[in-house]
This record gives sequence, C-alpha cells and structure tokens, in this order.
Amino acid sequence: MPENNQLTVGNLGESGLLDRILPRLRGAAALLGPGDDAALIAAPGGKFVITVDTLVQDQDFRLRWPNGFESSGFDVGWKSAAQNLSDVNAMGAIATAAVISLTLPHGTPVSWVEDLAEGFSAAVRDLGASYCAIAGGDLGRGGELSITAAVTGMLAMGKPVLRSGAKPGDLVAINGVLGVAAAGLALLDAPASHLDWSEQERALVFGQRRPSPPLGAGPEAARAGATAMMDLSDGLLKDGRRMAVASNVKIEIDSASLRSYAAPLQTAAQVLSGDPMSWVLEGGEDHGLLATFPRGLEIPVGFKVIGEVSPRNTGDAAVLLDGIKIAEGGGYDHFRARSSWHST
Repeated sequence: MPENNQLTVGNLGESGLLDRILPRLRGAAALLGPGDDAALIAAPGGKFVITVDTLVQDQDFRLRWPNGFESSGFDVGWKSAAQNLSDVNAMGAIATAAVISLTLPHGTPVSWVEDLAEGFSAAVRDLGASYCAIAGGDLGRGGELSITAAVTGMLAMGKPVLRSGAKPGDLVAINGVLGVAAAGLALLDAPASHLDWSEQERALVFGQRRPSPPLGAGPEAARAGATAMMDLSDGLLKDGRRMAVASNVKIEIDSASLRSYAAPLQTAAQVLSGDPMSWVLEGGEDHGLLATFPRGLEIPVGFKVIGEVSPRNTGDAAVLLDGIKIAEGGGYDHFRARSSWHST
C-alpha cells in the first residue's frame, strides 16, 4: 500500500508516468521508438526470433513474502528482462529490441514503477545485451501488478537452434547455475524466524530475485555446432524431458556431474530441512542453458557435460538419471497446484 502523501500512478496519470519512466528505460537505440504508435527495428538477414513472458503479482512474484521480505520494483524489472533475454539466448540469437506492457493498480507508488524501469534497464546492460533497444510498450490499469515483455533477436548463424535437434550420441551439457533460484525461493517462503540469512543464503535469495542467464553463450553454442538448445526455466528434469520428447531421443544424466551445483545449496538445505539435489534437478528460474553437442566437438567454454543422448524406443522414458527412469512430473507448471520451489 502507498504511504501517506506518496505519489501514486493514479495521482500522476499515464502521460505523467511515461515522463517519469521513459528516461529510465535505457538500451541501444531503436531505428524508431519509443514515442510513435509502433517501433521500427532492424532485422538483419530478414529473419528474427521473438519471445514474450509475463510476470504477475502473487503468481510469479510477491510484493511481500511470508517472512516479511519485500520485493523491489528493481527486482521485478530485472527478472522480466532476464527471463526474456534468456529465451532469445537459447535460440542462438542476440537480443535486439524489447517492448514492455505494464498493468498497474491505481494506488501503485510511482517510485516503485520508476524502480522497475531502472531494474529492466540494468539487466539489459549488466547481463550484456548491448544490442537490445528498449523500444516502447503500453500502460494499463488493473487489479494486480503485472509486467509483460516481448524481446526480438537476430540469429547468430542465420537459423535458430531448436530443442528438437538432439541426436543419439550427442553429449548433453549445461551452462549456468542449477537450483539457486529454487533454494532462494524456499528461503523467501520460510517463516520470519529464518530471516537471519548467512552470506551464502543471501546469495541464493539474490539469485531468485535477479537471475543471471549466460547471455552470449547461446550464440556461441550455435556457432560451435550445438544440435539442440533450450532455456532452463522450469527445472533440469522437466526441460530435459521436453527436449528429449521434441527430439524423439532419451537424455541420460549422470548425477555425479551435478554434485558441484548442489554444494552451494547445502547451508539452506540444512536450515530448511530441504534436499539440495531436488532443487538442482527440479528447481526452475535459473535461466541457464541446456544444450546438446556432437561427440568429438570442442564444447564451448562455460558448458559442462552432464550426460548423453541415446536412441529412444516406443515406451521408453524420455529422461534417465543414473540409468533410472524418471517419471513425468516435477518442475513448474503455471496451471497446477503451487510447488514448494516456484513463486506464486
């Protein structure tokens, strides 16, 4: 709720709000925009990729968490940019433009919206999306806060890397972190008695609030010859299954290769009586990359091999962990009951 005498979007109006936030939405220059009815964006090669994602209050983020921690507008803006930039990255593309649509309750503090604009711009800058113009968007009034962003990208190799291209014999590799955002979410969801976080726990919460997808690694993987690739947004097992099904193959994962990802989660797991490997395997929102490469190919720096691709026969499980079939389920689903590791 706004404090007494705090300026809100309802007090300021649409034009006044735009005057406050447009100077904060900084990125590369578009050919045209914002300011006209539509932006004009270059499309080198005649083809481009486009993605769109929405963050909704009390579904994808909370303004105030059970332990009393408050999400800043900066956090929400950063996260919106990061998840969209990651999707473009996962296609082997370089982000070129973003448009943003905000739905705001009447009493939303203007300072919170200004902070959101700063966060979106900071993510574009600090994550390395130097070619991405913030080209415009839309403002609307509604009963809850939401931010929708669409991002376009130019293809590094003239064609996208799809999730359906994995071949038997390929190596499976990841780039980025696993389980950090899930552990951070568990800490945010914990009672106030757990709010005295250690430095390690604060780093996990930060990873949930402001994920850092490895931008640039997607185009590099495309140039190196990746056969399939996708954003790790809903958990390694769930997204691995999606890739395996799309490619009609089996993905076999070696759990020993994942132990290093579980190590930074141990402190939080002890405090919360959680399982760090569960966060690594099923936790979403880290926005790393899952990719496959032909065996014998030099794997790009930053990628770690965690398994291999094998033929899949009718009835076979899509994902195996240490040779054990992994049943469907786990991972985040917007339309199912809330899990313990993804924001609501």
